[in-house]
Amino acid sequence: MSCAACAATIEKGLAGAAGVHRASVNFAAQRATVEFDPAVTSVATLGGVVRSLGYRVIAPAETAPDDATHGRPKSPAVGEIENAMQVERDAEYRRLRRRFAIAAALSLPVLIIAMSHGRIAFLNQPWMNWVQLALTTPVVLGCGWGFFRGAWHALRRRFADMNTLIAVGTGAAYGYSVVATIRPSFFAAAHTANGHATGAPVYFEAAAVIIALILFGRMLEARARDRTGDAIRRLLALQPRTARVLRDGRECDVPIGEVVAGDCVLVRPGERIAVDGVVESGGSAVDESMLTGESMPVDKSPGDEVFGGTLNTSGAIRFRATKVGAETALQQIVRLVREAQGRKAPIARLADVVAGVFTPIVIGIAIVTFVIWYFAAPVETRLNLALLTFVSVLIIACPCALGLATPTAIMVGTGRGAEQGILIRGGEALERAHQLDTIVLDKTGTITTGRPALTDVVAEAGFDENELLRLAASAERGSEHPVGAAIVRAAEEKGLSAVAPEQFQAVAGRGIEATVEGRQVVVGNREMVRDARAPSAGLEARAEELAQDGRTPMFVAIDGRPAGLLAVADRARPESREAIETLRRMGLSVVMITGDHRRTAEAAARQVGIDRVLAEVRPEGKAEQVRALQAEGRVVAMVGDGINDAPALAAADIGMAIGVGADVAVEAADITLMRGDLRGVAAAIRLSRATLRTIRQNLFWAFFYNVLSLPLAAGVLYPFTGWLLSPIVASAAMSFSSVSVVANSLRLRAFAAGSGE
Repeated sequence: MSCAACAATIEKGLAGAAGVHRASVNFAAQRATVEFDPAVTSVATLGGVVRSLGYRVIAPAETAPDDATHGRPKSPAVGEIENAMQVERDAEYRRLRRRFAIAAALSLPVLIIAMSHGRIAFLNQPWMNWVQLALTTPVVLGCGWGFFRGAWHALRRRFADMNTLIAVGTGAAYGYSVVATIRPSFFAAAHTANGHATGAPVYFEAAAVIIALILFGRMLEARARDRTGDAIRRLLALQPRTARVLRDGRECDVPIGEVVAGDCVLVRPGERIAVDGVVESGGSAVDESMLTGESMPVDKSPGDEVFGGTLNTSGAIRFRATKVGAETALQQIVRLVREAQGRKAPIARLADVVAGVFTPIVIGIAIVTFVIWYFAAPVETRLNLALLTFVSVLIIACPCALGLATPTAIMVGTGRGAEQGILIRGGEALERAHQLDTIVLDKTGTITTGRPALTDVVAEAGFDENELLRLAASAERGSEHPVGAAIVRAAEEKGLSAVAPEQFQAVAGRGIEATVEGRQVVVGNREMVRDARAPSAGLEARAEELAQDGRTPMFVAIDGRPAGLLAVADRARPESREAIETLRRMGLSVVMITGDHRRTAEAAARQVGIDRVLAEVRPEGKAEQVRALQAEGRVVAMVGDGINDAPALAAADIGMAIGVGADVAVEAADITLMRGDLRGVAAAIRLSRATLRTIRQNLFWAFFYNVLSLPLAAGVLYPFTGWLLSPIVASAAMSFSSVSVVANSLRLRAFAAGSGE
């Protein structure tokens, strides 16, 4: 594709094909995303539709089961399409570079001849026009043949694109000059110089240099546009080409596409993990920054998940493959980024509409300009002025910059987000995120860790805190309750050796009773301990204070005596308060939503600096609360874990799922924060604002450029200043505008998740 009009043509053709529900074509990404009914059509058929429109297509290859994959469907080779597209892009760049080199070499002497204006005797010869014709013809009909071929394809399908403008403009200048060289008498307005009649002026330099400059611009644009897809290529480069698996009792290296779920995979220190799986033996620290953006390695031991593309840093591990091919976390990230780059933001529709109708309008303006100058200018110069302004208008008004303004920024923005652990599902979500004014945060697992932890140990007189905790942890070893698990973990972290209870009994809704080393230990609520022995007034008062602070107090009695208190709470994540303060500084209203009792919820909210709390809300009621906020006129983002909160995520204007690991493709969410860190919410909104700011800049300069350049090219200043825009200058300006839009979008590659506004 050479311009936005090409993309619009392909999109229209695909959308009209049988069985297609929706089609979107991204000019910058050179990719078509099609939703279709496989019972009616196929990828091969859709590829034929694209080819029938005069374009080439790289489509996914269909695969089938084979012996190497134990009869299962073979996973597509990792990055197969990206690799094929990269090969095509590189070949296209080399073609453009070769064509430009030839065009520049042949155009330079033509330009020198034209710029001499007869002042150099050697160049002021009657046969010099034939030299220019000989030099220009290979440029126009060789290097520039692609423009004419593209224009012919467009004409056959009754539309116009950038190729049409270039072909008509350069064709008019070249054709006029050929006739003026072969039959100079054909033009009535012959010139007279130094008393001698001369033939009509020629504009070979305009045709040749315009083609050379446009090829140069396309070459630079192709190289710059290629860099907008760096994020996906960097992600795919993380996937190893082979994996070391254990089959039939021996180790063997197999291509990554032949690894199947259930394979036992071995990874040595310093190697990248091939596919997703669960550790069976060994231990190591794994660098998961490619998934989460977090630089600190994560310790892995048996039972932990590992993900393809992450780096094993220290120890050897053996794991069982659970997800391979397109199912791995890395491939899901790549898929989400691809989809995001293929979906259009609402702001892109304006540019699409303009680009789609701009070319016919420009041709109309060029014809009107030619007619006006032909009849308004003096007889001796009217053909020259009419032709120059006609060509200048056609060349300078190519809407290429408009077509690149939005998709290049979205490609770079979503790609950079993926590198920072922020997965954005599409341009619409990216655009909508910058309009947010209210952030609704789920409490458990979002603001808090989602796992109860011991916060306080209060011992009565005569009891040691560590001994109290050790005995309680020993009693809780037989419990499956999360509070009991928190007490056991706390004892282990302190190095206290909890022993197995000799007897154990759980009392539903109240607590547990156990015999530990011959001692009777009771851990439970107030009623449970009262049955054993009433707690002291001091413990009662302390328990009330802890409850007011959002913690859950558990009374402990040992051998029938009140021994103390253990308080457990779902603690706030260390970064939660900082993240919420950042959101408030950005002018956003922050609301916490939870099913917890109001007193507990308000205590948790105070810890992290949240003023508004929606408490005692059942999971099914969270979506209703989101809609109630929207009814107040708010633009709402719901932030949750993407599972219990799925209805609320779907109801919100923007759903943000916080989660790490294999659950990267949370279908209900518009944005997935891989790091599991609330600071990613602010980073996602900042990225949205930065991308929209870049899109607006691109659109402004593209519109401004066309609005300003068209009158100049049409010669409105000529009657007052004698200044006329050269077609050569027009072609240079047109190429520069497209390159500048891509370069401006590439600035988003410097975006950092932790940066300020």
